[in-house]
Amino acid sequence: MDDTRGSGGVVDRRTFLACGLTALGMGAAVRAGTASVVFQPAPFPLGVASGDPTADGVVLWTRLARDPLRGGGMPAEDVDVTWEVARDERMQDVVQRGTAPAAAALAHSVHVEVAGLEPARWYWYRFRTEEGASAVGRTRTLPAAGADVERLRFAFASCQHYEQGYYTAYRHMAEDDLDLVFHLGDYIYEYAGRDGRVRRHTGDEIELVDDYRNRYALYRSDPDLQAAHAAFPWVVTWDDHEVDNNYANRVPEDGLPAELFLRRRAAAYQAYYEHMPLRRSSLPDGPRLQLYRGFDWGSLASFHVLDTRQYRTDQPCGDGRASVCDGIHDPAATLLGERQERWLTERLDRSAGRWQVIPQQVQMTRVDWQSGDGESYGMDVWSGYEAARRRLMEFLAARRPSNPLVLTGDIHSNWVADLKVDYRDEDAPIVGSELICTSISSGGDGSDAVDAAAGMLAENPWVKFFNAQRGYVRCEVTPERSVADYQVLEYVTRPGSPISTRASFLIEDGRPGAVRL
Repeated sequence: MDDTRGSGGVVDRRTFLACGLTALGMGAAVRAGTASVVFQPAPFPLGVASGDPTADGVVLWTRLARDPLRGGGMPAEDVDVTWEVARDERMQDVVQRGTAPAAAALAHSVHVEVAGLEPARWYWYRFRTEEGASAVGRTRTLPAAGADVERLRFAFASCQHYEQGYYTAYRHMAEDDLDLVFHLGDYIYEYAGRDGRVRRHTGDEIELVDDYRNRYALYRSDPDLQAAHAAFPWVVTWDDHEVDNNYANRVPEDGLPAELFLRRRAAAYQAYYEHMPLRRSSLPDGPRLQLYRGFDWGSLASFHVLDTRQYRTDQPCGDGRASVCDGIHDPAATLLGERQERWLTERLDRSAGRWQVIPQQVQMTRVDWQSGDGESYGMDVWSGYEAARRRLMEFLAARRPSNPLVLTGDIHSNWVADLKVDYRDEDAPIVGSELICTSISSGGDGSDAVDAAAGMLAENPWVKFFNAQRGYVRCEVTPERSVADYQVLEYVTRPGSPISTRASFLIEDGRPGAVRL
């Protein structure tokens, strides 16, 4: 391992608490005539965020809440919030300001779509109400369309079960030199709280909109997550736990009738929008929310962000690991739905970006989990929809978009693998690469899984790397190459883990397949 970074110096308990409360948006007030300190909530306890950048703008986000874990504690009417964007972190050189409503109908969240900024530069922003100011966040715009760009650095992450570990990975991520962060789903988990874990969910399994709002507020209260949101613009997409484990479009995990499940889905989608830096184009319409979308980083990279939950058909062979059934070959079985699949292939076909990057949720590489004779495949992932997987791989093989690179989350482990049309053919060409990030905290501390990795690679020789520690993936892209650093933590069941680079992989322009450095 290399690139080891410690967790920082030692602070006393008073300093630690003061810093933590400041990060959570808590203000300190000294009670007159006493030496005691009374902590009172500031109007921005969930921090600030930015996302969905363009060449001349970005979405700025915050949410007002006086009692964030119990419904927000805000009045029933809208509240005006002032926002400012500056060229400097001290907010001296303000270039834009305005007023936006914190709408009661949207849990007093604020989504400001700033425009008229300069391309490819950093900005700083904050919000104000009569009660005080938010923390200052940092964001940046995309390069101008078609601009020659020499470098892009981004990270991607997923799966942050609050009860199973601390978000130390985000503290380290906030210290990285990044331009952008992608979150690939499982931002929250819907399960009821359980005793005996590192931290505890509040309440039962969530189903109503206020339940989902409280759960997002709990996750958003974490200071390390707030720090990463405040440091970079984020591009987000969801997986299943933002609603219900392994759900497929209208089909829930537990057999709830579709009409009742769609009410739950509408509540979950509403709360997701309220807590993410998304544009009005993603404002939910009941149980529908437009989330797949594209971004271009000048001429260097085009991003095609997918949604593999909202439009998929039910898992044809169940949602666990299983032997192959006839249903996976059904051409009507789909993860993307017809419209999104057509959008993706058309966008790939016309894109002039040097790197075609596809941030999405579930494993695209076909992996046999059973050693020796017999086969066992994941059925909630692309392997369970083989006709749809082959359709996309055949498109990549035939149309040859430039340097396809798939970013994936979901399975709480790190992977690097070659994408092929037919994995049974040893001579089948490589049509792209898949990089899979582990979880931020889901699954607890994890392990290096050396023995499991050896078996996995032997059974699936197109897999180049497997590891089950926690962390995220950091990528640097230039016109000539893309390098992925797998950043891992030693532990997450207590705070303060150091971080290190477990492995790095190189993909060269025009040469499909990843090579370990």
